[in-house]
Amino acid sequence: MKNIEELINKEDPGWEIVTEWINDAKNKIEILAVDDAKAKEALYKTQVSTRSPMGAIIFSTGGILVDNGWIRILGSGNEKLNRSLPDWNIGKFTEEFGENPRLLLIADDAIGGFFILNGGDLGSDLGNIYYFAPDNLEYEPLEITYSEFLLFCFNNDLDEFYRNQRWENWKAEVSKLDGNKVFNFQPFLWSKEGKDINKNSRREIPVEEQFSFNIEMKKQLTE
Repeated sequence: MKNIEELINKEDPGWEIVTEWINDAKNKIEILAVDDAKAKEALYKTQVSTRSPMGAIIFSTGGILVDNGWIRILGSGNEKLNRSLPDWNIGKFTEEFGENPRLLLIADDAIGGFFILNGGDLGSDLGNIYYFAPDNLEYEPLEITYSEFLLFCFNNDLDEFYRNQRWENWKAEVSKLDGNKVFNFQPFLWSKEGKDINKNSRREIPVEEQFSFNIEMKKQLTE
């Protein structure tokens, strides 16, 4: 594994580019404050350079909240989003820090959807982003890279992307949601009965619980 000095790129830092993207963003963006020690630890565990947008976000932010916290982009952790990108992935798609992950969880949303970078398990489009959708439990290819995913979060019409998945007054609820929790819906969003989100009941549960449940249900439904 490379040491932290090798991973910090001072000549061509990616954060300058990401900052420009954020300044030009159409959607509401909140940069979470970074803890220097946690940032160095997370960067070392991930083994990516700060020249890259991913390394820049890990090293320069505790994470990024998009659209009132609807999407949570993982960084090095903050009290509002108390999960670092490397720590969140351990035990899911990676077993040891520094290994090339089969899949890498990079962000998630308030309804239990997960954005995943393909490391090989989802096909030959290495480095592309998939959305593990809560309304069908499928890995949906977005056909974009990590950098393009950031631009998607910053500028795309998220109301359109999440069409029929946002309920009345969602902003007020989501803006208060802890970054380690998601809304769990009854009936389930992927069920025939759960397609009208305004009629579903919802409660906050830990994001870890929702992720494990989605993975288990996908296994059961495909067996």
